[in-house]
Amino acid sequence: MHYRKLGKTGLDVSALAFGGSSLGGVFHDIDEPEAIRSVHVALDCGINLIDTAPYYGATRAETVLGKALRGVERERYYLATKVARYGPEIPDFDFSAERVVRSVDESLQRLGVDYVDFIQVHDMEFGHIDQIVHETIPALLKVRDAGKARFVGITCLPVRLFKVVLDQVEVDQIQSYCHYCLNDTALAELLPYLEAKGVGIFNSAPLAMRLLSDEGAPAWHPAPEALKQKCAEAARFCRAHGTDLGRLALQFSLANPAIHTNVVGTASPCRVLENIRCAEEPLDQELLAEVLRILGPVHNVTWPSGRPENN
Repeated sequence: MHYRKLGKTGLDVSALAFGGSSLGGVFHDIDEPEAIRSVHVALDCGINLIDTAPYYGATRAETVLGKALRGVERERYYLATKVARYGPEIPDFDFSAERVVRSVDESLQRLGVDYVDFIQVHDMEFGHIDQIVHETIPALLKVRDAGKARFVGITCLPVRLFKVVLDQVEVDQIQSYCHYCLNDTALAELLPYLEAKGVGIFNSAPLAMRLLSDEGAPAWHPAPEALKQKCAEAARFCRAHGTDLGRLALQFSLANPAIHTNVVGTASPCRVLENIRCAEEPLDQELLAEVLRILGPVHNVTWPSGRPENN
């Protein structure tokens, strides 16, 4: 396992992180004992960062993860969770200071820990940026000062919002998803800015929430149809050449050392091991070039998320 320095935090984090969304059954029903074993396999193989959220599976992901971490030495892992998102629609968000502070306590109880390493504002495009800058983040800084978190971060889909917020307030870490992968590298333009500020980078969903996989996107995936079709074409091309698109997608994201860690979710111990093996293999440059050609017409095609003014 390769490790990278996470911005100004000073932490050495595994280039491949364990994403907790699958523990909540976000993509399909899970077998809970297998899901718990997947966490243990990840830790045993050197993955030292786990990311989750109350939203995943309506708190199920945190609950299952708490069971998995029971009895595991706290020094073996860094733990990240989130606040403010509790459902799929704008009314399901609450960025108020009172709610996010209470949310942290609820997460700590479900996870069975005294503190998390990272507490993040979840999908801030669903909120009012002024409130997030002047109320939500200051509340999380107080949580940090109280010893319930070590670092404060922000997450969202629209890449431009990271700079909007970071121009106004300091945070330690960002989590971007679906914007540094084969079909979309919009995050790359922001990397020099983030490096200059010493901000740690979580790149989530390097398979673009399964767009870049043999299984294809789940029914709820918000990508436009043209993007789904091109990703399916790229998957067929990879199969015809004896490999699969997901492997290439993961290797592509891992190859950039400026991306500190890549968050991949799974509730399968076998898939954890496969992801780790994949991470150790060299990137096939010829295959990559052809897949990028196929995806060229939809490069950086995305979808709206959150409040219209935040897109």
